[in-house]
Amino acid sequence: MLIKVGEDRTSNIDLVLAGLLSSMAGALNAVGFLIAGSFTANMTGNISASADHFANGEFLIAASFLGLLVAFICGASTAALAIQIGERKRIRSIYALAIAVEAGILLLVGTALATASANTHETFLVIILSFVMGLQNAVTTMISRARVRTTHVSGMATDIGIELAALVAGKASRDVAVPKLTLHSLTLACFAIGGIGGALLYQFVGSWLFVIAAFVLLLIAVPEAWRAHRS
Repeated sequence: MLIKVGEDRTSNIDLVLAGLLSSMAGALNAVGFLIAGSFTANMTGNISASADHFANGEFLIAASFLGLLVAFICGASTAALAIQIGERKRIRSIYALAIAVEAGILLLVGTALATASANTHETFLVIILSFVMGLQNAVTTMISRARVRTTHVSGMATDIGIELAALVAGKASRDVAVPKLTLHSLTLACFAIGGIGGALLYQFVGSWLFVIAAFVLLLIAVPEAWRAHRS
């Protein structure tokens, strides 16, 4: 799942990757909103919110939303640079290691928030989560050669609409559209389910949810890194 790249990947591998990581993205996005009132995976919404606040003369708030965009881009750039270096050095585990780094960041954040006083680190949280979402989306985009994007809901919804239209076209169009429709529909559904599950779980465990998310990501990444190392 985190070893084969591009055309070496099967549709089933992409489906598993999309389902697992989009669920995690949905959960983190929902919990970030519950804690700080900001969506850390929704860059379209953040840009729109920034423009709205800027037009109303609320420049500091506008800048804060742009800060989330910058953090997202920095996360994506960091992952992309690490992956490029890893691929040049033929480190097959580089994608799994990138997800392990995401897990490590969440583990540190979750532990810090769970042991700190409430509502004192909201700005810190949304910046880190935006960075993490950018990192994860870059990993899934690069390993699948842009077939899988775990946080890009607007784009997925657009693709689903296009693929639904292709179903009423000829057989050749349907054959191409069906696998894409399955992938994008699963990704969108898992993002929503992850959001619901994350919001519900947060009510019971609080900030320890980030620690749980970190361990889930480690369960995904560590075996893959080990497999890549042994092969």
